[in-house]
Amino acid sequence: MKAILEKMLNRRRFLQATGATGAVAGVAGMGKLAGFTAAAGSAGVTSTASAATFADARMTKNICHQCPARCGINVYTHNGRVTSIYGDPGNPIANGKLCPKGHLGTYFLYDPDRFKGPMRRTNPQKGRNEDPGWEPISWDEAYDEIARRINELRENGEAHKIAHFYGRGWGPSDAGLYGAFGQLVGTPNSAIGHASMCAEGSKRAKAATDGNNSYNAYDYKNANYLLTFGASFLEAFRPYNYLMQVWGHMRSKSPRTQVTAIDVRMNPTMAAADRYLMVKPGTDGALALAIAHVMLTEGLWDREFVGDFGDGGNRFRAGQTVSPHLFNEKWTRGLVEWWNAELKDRTPEWAEGITSIPAGDIVKTAREFGTTRPAMAIFERGPTSHTNGVYNGMAIHALNALSGSMFAEGGLFYQMGPSYGSGPADADDYMDDIARDMAGKHPRIDMAGTERWPFAGTMMQETARNHNAGDPYKLKMAMFYTTNPIWTAPDAPEWEKMMSEIFVVDTSPYPGETAKFADLILPESTYLERLQDSPTYPFEGWPMTALRVPAVEKLYDTTEFGNMMIEIGKRINGPTGDYYRQIDSVENLLRHLARGFEDDPGDNGVDSYESWVEKGVWYKKPYHWKQHRGVFLEWDGQGYNREMSEEEVGEKLLRTQSGKFEFKSSHLEEKADYITQHLAVERDRVGFPQWVAPEHTGGNRDLYFVTPKTPMTAEGRSGNIPHAIALQQPSVGGNDRTYVEMHPSTARERGIRDGDRVRITADLGTIEGYVRYMPQSRPDTIVLPYEHGHWAQGRWAEAQERSVAPGNPNEITANVSDPISGLAAYYTGKVDVERV
Repeated sequence: MKAILEKMLNRRRFLQATGATGAVAGVAGMGKLAGFTAAAGSAGVTSTASAATFADARMTKNICHQCPARCGINVYTHNGRVTSIYGDPGNPIANGKLCPKGHLGTYFLYDPDRFKGPMRRTNPQKGRNEDPGWEPISWDEAYDEIARRINELRENGEAHKIAHFYGRGWGPSDAGLYGAFGQLVGTPNSAIGHASMCAEGSKRAKAATDGNNSYNAYDYKNANYLLTFGASFLEAFRPYNYLMQVWGHMRSKSPRTQVTAIDVRMNPTMAAADRYLMVKPGTDGALALAIAHVMLTEGLWDREFVGDFGDGGNRFRAGQTVSPHLFNEKWTRGLVEWWNAELKDRTPEWAEGITSIPAGDIVKTAREFGTTRPAMAIFERGPTSHTNGVYNGMAIHALNALSGSMFAEGGLFYQMGPSYGSGPADADDYMDDIARDMAGKHPRIDMAGTERWPFAGTMMQETARNHNAGDPYKLKMAMFYTTNPIWTAPDAPEWEKMMSEIFVVDTSPYPGETAKFADLILPESTYLERLQDSPTYPFEGWPMTALRVPAVEKLYDTTEFGNMMIEIGKRINGPTGDYYRQIDSVENLLRHLARGFEDDPGDNGVDSYESWVEKGVWYKKPYHWKQHRGVFLEWDGQGYNREMSEEEVGEKLLRTQSGKFEFKSSHLEEKADYITQHLAVERDRVGFPQWVAPEHTGGNRDLYFVTPKTPMTAEGRSGNIPHAIALQQPSVGGNDRTYVEMHPSTARERGIRDGDRVRITADLGTIEGYVRYMPQSRPDTIVLPYEHGHWAQGRWAEAQERSVAPGNPNEITANVSDPISGLAAYYTGKVDVERV
């Protein structure tokens, strides 16, 4: 009884500290969170529990901000405080539901460690252990200081030394403002996004094959077979909340959707699948090639999409070439050439030697995938976070063409954008001589889009290394929005050196690692306090955009990031200031965008800014273009009214040069010399999906080191939420810590017992953590889920780092990237592990 009372008391103290008693019931394990209750007791925040009922409550439409899913939420408040958060039934992503993270929004709002207003650094020394010596300042002082520095750099011809870094941008009212800002100020570094440290590999693989340099939209509800490569469908794929909902539909409908999960570790998706294939890290492409080989040799390709031999026979035989003249392609380009150059030799037996997956399992999977329609293959960071990432992704995506799932019911397609109106002003009309002179004069600091990284759109992880080397130059000023590369980037300590040398502005509401090196803090309001639009990530194809409306008055002296950019812009000399005075505010910008809804009302009646605020989302169903068994139809807003010719579809559907799905990529062939120089690929084979062995860091070390996301990863923010920490690792039950997952035989060979503290050693150094035996893991792979190891971020994050958490895996992850996409190869390192 004493132990039970102690746990209840500890929980009560924690709830008092956060002031969020209305949203946390039902989470277990809090009494075991070492060191957290003492910290909570010092917060000095009192509980405001009340007897409020739903009848007394006020409800506001908003959007969750704990992952990229962008789920609509109904936020209930009573007496000015948030009491509960639920999924919005009117939002097509949420459908009235939320994932385990969604209900924890009150913890972000009432986090006692939040910044309370703008501040200036007084300690010139920067370092992890240095106290910045913050002093409060006004917003006008902060804006004036930033604008003064920008104006000076512009006048001195150094506008290119200003950089803006962003992570989870949402729409025109926040990160979307970066484009005009860089154009008018004259810097190529105004929009360095984190995609190169997220999932850029899948986008570039699709750009190379179907011409869509973006993520796909999916028709999961009508799919009958799902082949998932490292996508963590029930763990961290987007949109996670919706995927849990559609999983139930897929697995209960008739016919039931079959699922084969391919990954390097046991996770919820694998545990729930019909079959799982535990692939060796970085070899997913070899597996996909073998599946394609079986589909062709056994005649399982979709003839209405791909085409067929003129006589209807099948000449694909293992090891034998085929004359291209005998095959009549329809919506694809280069199938027979691909077969002759690559696929004819990629047998299941060959793939077994590469992937360690038995050839028999590969054949069974290929036959299931090839005979079940509709079937689609999805993939994400697992296969692409290696030096061979794009080629892995191309091989997987090619299966979608072979199965006929491109633009088909139960397949995948492109995402449409919302019917926004135009903004208050056009940036092209406000260019001054400085901006015109700087345009194209200097490369980006990350060298994306240059000869060094010709295919990459962004290379955030290269910035610190380039700055520190002075190549191509050194920055003088940087601003960070929803990104924290000093903790998230590979070889993270490089960022500490860079930030110690430049003027840093951090806009996070929380005291993260970037803030430790910041010169100015401009705290953004939390998502429950701000106004912001959110066009959907690729979802079901049809256009949708949600609106985040403040549920409560701002608790502290904070504001929207978009308003920060606008106010700074107003202070820039010349016509730039006039442009931002036209924009005026986030609300004014959103009102202009919403005018587009007047001519194109949403299915839910949203036709104005006011109705957008009321309903929280505008959308238009269904998807406008679909392929139905080889016949392409045009959608006119009411129905499918006519068949389209091949020429029309080539222009409007597939965005490749040929207007077809390219098994021989013209996109890659344009820069064949670069690819042959950086990858072991012969020049005449550059365009084909093919097997390219990954290059692992770590020398002769024998354990692969993988750092995936888990369901409770909230874009780096959940590290300071004890409830999230307790639910962090569902497969092994982390509770009060994040464990290093290790196969028992591998651990015992090293004298490591379940629960032992271990040291993980890589080329860049060491970190420590605790082992949990995981019999379902690969013996050659250890797994340390990404989220913890913070040395800032708030009292609970820091307490966990000091007591029970493993170190930050990014500190020992080498800064190596896929040469084509530029995606950081987070999963390509090899390490040693020893008991401490």
